[in-house]
Amino acid sequence: MEHMKFETPDMVTENIDKIAALFPSAVTEMRGEDGEIKRGVNFEVLKQLLSRDVVDGDECYEFTWVGKKAAMAEAARPITKTLRPVKEDSRNWDTTENLYIEGDNLEVLKILQESYLGKVKMIYIDPPYNTGNDFIYADDFMRSQEEENEQMGMYDEDENRLFKNADTRGRFHSDWCSMIYARLVVARNMLSEDGLIFITLDDKENSNMRHIADEILGASNFVTEFIWEKKKKPSFLHRNVGKLFDYILCYAKSTENTEAFSVEKTTEGKKYPFNNAGNGRNILHFPPHTIHFLMNDQVIQPQDMSEGNIYTKLLSQVIIKNHTNENTVELDGEWRYSQKKLDEIIRNHEEITISKIPFRPNHIKAGGEIKKMKNIISRSTYNCETNEDATMQIESLFGEGKCIFDTPKPVGLISLLVKAISKDADSFTVLDFFSGSATTAHAVMQLNAEDGGHRKFIMVQLPEKCDEASEAYKAGYKNICEIGKERIRRAGDKIRSEHPDAKLDTGFRVFHVDESNMEDVYYHPEELTQTMLGGMVSNIKPDRTDLDLLYACLLDWGVEINLSHTQAVIDGCTVHNVDNGALCACFDERVPLSVIDYMAKQQPLRAVFRDSSFAADDSKINVTEIFKNLSPDTKVKVI
Repeated sequence: MEHMKFETPDMVTENIDKIAALFPSAVTEMRGEDGEIKRGVNFEVLKQLLSRDVVDGDECYEFTWVGKKAAMAEAARPITKTLRPVKEDSRNWDTTENLYIEGDNLEVLKILQESYLGKVKMIYIDPPYNTGNDFIYADDFMRSQEEENEQMGMYDEDENRLFKNADTRGRFHSDWCSMIYARLVVARNMLSEDGLIFITLDDKENSNMRHIADEILGASNFVTEFIWEKKKKPSFLHRNVGKLFDYILCYAKSTENTEAFSVEKTTEGKKYPFNNAGNGRNILHFPPHTIHFLMNDQVIQPQDMSEGNIYTKLLSQVIIKNHTNENTVELDGEWRYSQKKLDEIIRNHEEITISKIPFRPNHIKAGGEIKKMKNIISRSTYNCETNEDATMQIESLFGEGKCIFDTPKPVGLISLLVKAISKDADSFTVLDFFSGSATTAHAVMQLNAEDGGHRKFIMVQLPEKCDEASEAYKAGYKNICEIGKERIRRAGDKIRSEHPDAKLDTGFRVFHVDESNMEDVYYHPEELTQTMLGGMVSNIKPDRTDLDLLYACLLDWGVEINLSHTQAVIDGCTVHNVDNGALCACFDERVPLSVIDYMAKQQPLRAVFRDSSFAADDSKINVTEIFKNLSPDTKVKVI
């Protein structure tokens, strides 16, 4: 029976697999640092296979900095950490689909990567601006193995995970670039094919961010750079100018899969002509019952319908019955649309009309015309909120005069961006891995209340300590995560009171990053001695609960951790069921066959047990046989 890995994907190994599939001769065997034989890439062979297009020299276009190679390696390096549920700190645990995760966002992204691979439509981040006074993540990427094993760099020697990146440092920009690079690499994997990422910046690192995003997401997937009016009155802290604007870079996973951004529509019923004089000629095929004729039933013979500078030729007989075409209509002409676009119009159930002879087909866009969004976001264009409004929003939730969070973003700004990529009553996931005061969560809940959408949020924030002199600390908030969670609670209550009849999800499940649930020997069984074996009770750490194990299994198996979860007690054993059979689990030490039988009859996609639940190999064989007979498609693993 296969064991679970409890390790994030090894991107290097996966990349070698891809190279091996394309160029098997370029993959060979090599001896690793530990002396063991492993696979490696022979770059000399790979160069020969790609000799015509290999860049091997100084003259190439690239953006680099001190530490870039280390950041690339860090993005691909697997970790064994996990997410532990904090049920007592959550709201509506059993029903909510929202997540709040405390921990280093690079670690969190790696842990979530498999479960949310290609499932996030929108990422919004507001990373540190790198002003010299703000904080950035102290990624070193050059820690010793001992330091790595001790804490993975979560805290420095003074128990501070963050540091001020003063501009006197020799690596002022390099540190920031390395920090954002590794996180963006992993985050990209989580975007859906129609997914988009929005990055708020000032002009300090804007150009560097553009270069990094071009490399990771592709320059061809750059959508636009929004200019956001962040202040009603300019800030004159800059030596030369008063600043009014920040920037929001927008990239798509693939621009081919995105639609026009829009926050407003034109009047419904507007007609759009198919004819466009001067375009290249082609033949359009209108399938039966796709044209609404505003004329009497009749049969019309093929004929030339050109008039003036408009060329149109009917190539087939048309039978009009009940004001629609009984047969396929073939029209030759100079068209605004291709056959592919016509097919899309038909799939979208957009109305196509012809009112008279000569035929001049028109179509009416479903729901009205999309009015493309402008890339200037201001009070004059969209009545958008500013930083001053954001401060007032915080104070309205926590009490007037209590500015418990510096430089929050306004709810209206993020709500506008979410709305711009939404369809009516939309449902998708929004991820913010620099969540700060959790404005993004607030915006998602607010917009859902306004338009009936069912969007979900994932907030990620490092529990950075609040300064003891700050208003937040005086109010009882020890770290930023405490502020963010309380903001979601208060904002949720306020929104519910304003929309009492709306079906809203204002809850959230809380998780925090921790070391693996498994003892070290789980990852290094070769180091297990006979003496250790005799004294070992379990390979699971003694402080871990069923919930800890369950959600670690979901993450390892690549299942979302916001799915519904129920549990039942069967013959004294607790059986967990996630999403009606996506995964069934029992972590009791001695599981009777009656429980195995019960679980198999549920026909889950996946089932998991403790390895220690079975006294001998024949017990495992019994489990295998039960599932083989009752649920042959179930994948069974042990921990």
